[in-house]
Amino acid sequence: MLSRRAKAAFYTVAGPLMKANGKLYRHFRAPQEGRVRVHLGPGRDRYLDGWIKVDANIFSGKADVWADLRNPLPFHTDSIDSIYSHHMIEHLPDIEFHFREVYRCLKPGGAYRVGGPNGDSAITKFVEKDKEWFGDFPDKRTSIGGRFENLIFCRQEHLTILTYSFLDEIMTKTGFTALHACNPVKETNYPEMFRECLLKEFETDFATPHTLIVEASKPKRTPGA
Repeated sequence: MLSRRAKAAFYTVAGPLMKANGKLYRHFRAPQEGRVRVHLGPGRDRYLDGWIKVDANIFSGKADVWADLRNPLPFHTDSIDSIYSHHMIEHLPDIEFHFREVYRCLKPGGAYRVGGPNGDSAITKFVEKDKEWFGDFPDKRTSIGGRFENLIFCRQEHLTILTYSFLDEIMTKTGFTALHACNPVKETNYPEMFRECLLKEFETDFATPHTLIVEASKPKRTPGA
């Protein structure tokens, strides 16, 4: 894990370049027709064939579009069929802005599958005093409070706590419908869109999952609207 200082230096130097690159991609290369699927922040090794990968990591990753996901998404309005992100949104300083951008870019009837650290499960296990449910990444901690902090804030790399009610509030306010919490790896309401994504998810605890997965769709337009 890079230090916060190193990341801050990278974004200070590369931020303006990524912003410009995103704008250029949107204006000259972003698809406007056909089936378009976008994977946000895939990281090092969770790439999906046939998906457009958007990431700031150009050193150890394979980004199709080099862009800072804190900025507007580099796609046209109503142009994307499905969007997927896994353990990415908790790093964003303004997730409400992010969901507005996702909603803008999705075609009517398109869907978003989004996952991140499961605050609901973490709170349940903290109250139950189940220290073993929590891991010891990124720091070795012996207390349940320390392990809880590891999962939720991860050395301040995570900027918010994700719970279903919080995501439901934000996504419903944005305009998403058909919100549903899914079991990682095992479940999707949109198999034609996200079946491949299940193969890339790494969760093994399904009773009290460490990852919160939510799917929702952008409503289809009614005729004449």
